[in-house]
Amino acid sequence: MIARYTLVFIVALFFTEAPAQDRSAAEEYRIQLEQRKRADLLRVMDSAVTMMDEGRYEVADQKLIYVLNNIKSIPSDLTFYFGKNSFYLNKFKQSIDWLNKYIQLKGSTGQFYAEAVGLLKQAETEIVKEQSRNTAKVKEVLSSEYEIDCGPAGKVTCPVCKGTTVLIKKGAFENQYKTCPYCDKHGFLTCAEYNLLIKGQLEPK
Repeated sequence: MIARYTLVFIVALFFTEAPAQDRSAAEEYRIQLEQRKRADLLRVMDSAVTMMDEGRYEVADQKLIYVLNNIKSIPSDLTFYFGKNSFYLNKFKQSIDWLNKYIQLKGSTGQFYAEAVGLLKQAETEIVKEQSRNTAKVKEVLSSEYEIDCGPAGKVTCPVCKGTTVLIKKGAFENQYKTCPYCDKHGFLTCAEYNLLIKGQLEPK
């Protein structure tokens, strides 16, 4: 009798654990597919950088936009490359938008910080010239349409108060000081908050 109950228990245990094992295997397979897809897209990004270095900016643009539209979370280097390539395509507003995102994400320690700042200043100068010439508006691909990867730290210096935690409103006689309604007490936003902010969807605290 005991042997029979033991056999029934083992059979029941097998059938209850099997679906859990199947789910675990399926989840592992899904993660592997995601990693493979991201690796493929990063190779496309590297190819776009080669095209950009060769002066083939239109081809690089197509590749970078393909990566932007297919990658789940955008790496910080891609924000720089897209901003740089946009500059050479004379899409200055687009260039400024993406270069600013790179600087916000990486700060002055970023590998491309100096180049990003230099291109940003040139792009801002060109915007002023463009406005004075009243040229036709080109289609811009702005970063607010995408999910930005903030890196392993998972946080970004608040672009509203520049990490000071205080907003200053200049008055005629004296300045008014107000606590920043977006960041934490250290002047940071979480990655989720940052992405909501650049989309104009982050509510003040």
